[in-house]
Amino acid sequence: MNGNREKLRNIRIVLVHPTHPGNIGAVARAMKTMCLEALCLIEPAEYLGAEARARAAGADDILLRAQRYESLLEVLRDCRLVIGTSARARGIAWPSLAPALCAQRLLAEAGCGPVALVFGREKMGLTNAELDLCQYVVGIPANPDYASLNLAGAVQVLGYELLRASDTQDVAPEWREGHVPLARNDDLQRFYSHLQEVLVETGFLDPAKPRRLMRRLYRLFNRAYLDENEVNILRGILTAVQQRLR
Repeated sequence: MNGNREKLRNIRIVLVHPTHPGNIGAVARAMKTMCLEALCLIEPAEYLGAEARARAAGADDILLRAQRYESLLEVLRDCRLVIGTSARARGIAWPSLAPALCAQRLLAEAGCGPVALVFGREKMGLTNAELDLCQYVVGIPANPDYASLNLAGAVQVLGYELLRASDTQDVAPEWREGHVPLARNDDLQRFYSHLQEVLVETGFLDPAKPRRLMRRLYRLFNRAYLDENEVNILRGILTAVQQRLR
């Protein structure tokens, strides 16, 4: 296995509240065909029964190694890059990537640590609050009159792009300068909480009428692709503001 194929092991396929055992089994099969190993399940349906195993078609090892979590935040805590899947138009646009570029960026960052590709519920996808935890969203081009993809089908398409990207020789994070790792998801969430706290203290944000201010700020900073040093600088600025206020 080449070095890029090794990075595939750091890519987590995350399913949020999957409700059909057969879909979970089919996802395991799709993952194994594309050399993906890390399946993470948020409050899933039963996935070790006969239906899931039948649809896995020999990928039982993926099911047996799957990790269960109670919340999306829990599984993303140590991830350097999180990309959510979405086919719906949103009131506030998320930074978005085409499938090929999504795969390249996930693979590049997987060399520094865990990354995640997040799939939502079969019926409604990811909520806005769940997308707030993602730096980007990725959509799969499809028939505009019938754009509904089965969960396993979506995993198969994006898994293929990941496998294809792993066969290239230049999957370095060239879109940002230096070699400082991206901030972990839990560090980003602490920054956003700190930012909201300071905005309330300064009177800029009214908790009774928050509108969409924080969501717009999530979008702004997610586009900036913050690394560890940058998050520390921003936290330092916020702390200095608080000290002056107090």
